[in-house]
Amino acid sequence: MPRKLWKNDQELYALARTELFSAVVGDVMDKLGLRRQFLPPEIQPLREDMVVIGRAMTVLEADCFEETKDAFGLMFEALDSLQPGEVYVCTGASLTYALWGELMSLRAAKCGAHGAVLDGYSRDTKGILEQNFPAFSRGRYAQDQGPRGRVIEHHCPIEMQGTRIEPGDMLFGDVDGVCVIPRKAEREVFTKAVEKARGEKVVRQALENGVTAAEAFRKYGFL
Repeated sequence: MPRKLWKNDQELYALARTELFSAVVGDVMDKLGLRRQFLPPEIQPLREDMVVIGRAMTVLEADCFEETKDAFGLMFEALDSLQPGEVYVCTGASLTYALWGELMSLRAAKCGAHGAVLDGYSRDTKGILEQNFPAFSRGRYAQDQGPRGRVIEHHCPIEMQGTRIEPGDMLFGDVDGVCVIPRKAEREVFTKAVEKARGEKVVRQALENGVTAAEAFRKYGFL
């Protein structure tokens, strides 16, 4: 049983932000046989220093072709349902409009959410950056979802290019990408990731001292 390095989600979030990065978490999942856990590489932070970590609040979007009285569908319901520490994660739409914006960021932050991860575009970039709200998307595009798309379900399993996300799974992302850590594996993954990240500091010191890559790998088991 992995030793406990944290007592609750808040301590895990602080530990991850301080010591971890997406590559080391992904490496650990590879070793555990979890090899399709990264979301598409096009999903990037609006600013390079942004980090997102929290539990997935999953959202399914669908295209539509005219604005109706229930424009946005269940989007407001989904947004207002966010709990502290959750991340709004949305997929299902075509790349023809934005799925996130400044006012959504404001409401999400008021709910205590830790960020948004979008399989599509975001807009109102200046306003989101001013809030320092962690938003990860495929890029910036101002076209509105109002007459083009609506949320059809939330708190449901979703997939992005073969990566499955269950409600409550942990998301962790930085400038190198966003990965999904299944709830059932999260303690083992994060424990081993912290151990590996700390070990890499030792390897780095050895390389700085002139040890060859082959020697370092032979001694420490990774590079």
